[in-house]
Amino acid sequence: MALRPEHEIHSRRKSLNIGVGVMLGSFVVLIMLLTFNKITSPEFAVPASAAKGYGEQTTTGGSD
Repeated sequence: MALRPEHEIHSRRKSLNIGVGVMLGSFVVLIMLLTFNKITSPEFAVPASAAKGYGEQTTTGGSD
């Protein structure tokens, strides 16, 4: 059985899918870069409650 040529709608969908994939990939890279930037900043400190004893107690500056 011979292969039929691709219909026009498939080429349109392919280009839309590639566009969505590029946007999703760029969003993931953006989130990774923001996370890496936050972690490597000098004022980053893990709260003691989440660090299992390895962090220092930090205050949020809010009032009770």
